[in-house]
Amino acid sequence: MPTTFQDLVALMTRLRSPEGCPWDREQSYATLAPMLLEEAYEAFEAVEEARAGRPANLCEELGDLLFQIVFYAQVAAERGEFTIDDVTGQIHAKMVRRHPHVFGDVKVRDNEELLRNWEALKAEEKRAAGKGETEVEASLLDGVSSKAPALMEAHQLAVKAARVGFDWRDVDEIFDKLREETDELRAAIREHREAGGTAEGAEAEHQRVREELGDLLFAVANIARHLDVEPESALKLTNRKFRRRFRHIEHGLRERGREFGEATLEEMEELWQEAKSKSDDV
Repeated sequence: MPTTFQDLVALMTRLRSPEGCPWDREQSYATLAPMLLEEAYEAFEAVEEARAGRPANLCEELGDLLFQIVFYAQVAAERGEFTIDDVTGQIHAKMVRRHPHVFGDVKVRDNEELLRNWEALKAEEKRAAGKGETEVEASLLDGVSSKAPALMEAHQLAVKAARVGFDWRDVDEIFDKLREETDELRAAIREHREAGGTAEGAEAEHQRVREELGDLLFAVANIARHLDVEPESALKLTNRKFRRRFRHIEHGLRERGREFGEATLEEMEELWQEAKSKSDDV
């Protein structure tokens, strides 16, 4: 007999019961938080594997993430705050409310109008809930978490702004911005190197380097957005590629009886290029 969502809820209730698992009973919002983040990242990794034609882990990782949600809801129910039915009920009602073009009589011409309507509905929901009374709360960007990884946050901020027309016309304009930011970063680096004087002056120049580097990364995130590439995923792909190639360098040096301290940059570059030429390194 297939296992249902309610079976999972019942399992969680049993695990938290006096006859259940001592470890599960000890968990709280605070102790679960790191696990929720870890499972979200593992699901994110599994999505990338699925996109590359290796979907085996995605089902399992989505299950692990769902288990964390059910876990939180059980803790909340025991505290008298809300239940898993409240969680599913709220998201169901929200999605119906935000899709009037599907469940109502609203007509939209294209995705741009659809997304503008989506943002307007979100703003209306905040007002109805008594939020948005201050300038900060009323911002269109409120829905982007400042706790998200910086590259992901940059992408989402730009997506929000683009939905109301604050955007470059095409990717070529962003490449112009990228060149501008690169020049400004180089200028900041030169000034930082030349900053003799006081320690305060050197620190100020270093702060400028950080800011200009951030501007450069923000421009790169916008290039990714215009190319319909999720930048966090793209960087993860490169990170994995770097790991593979660097392991090849390590393996190659060991075969030659060489240590990193003895190897020259030319030797390591040779092994890097060798790893790069491998057919499975894409």
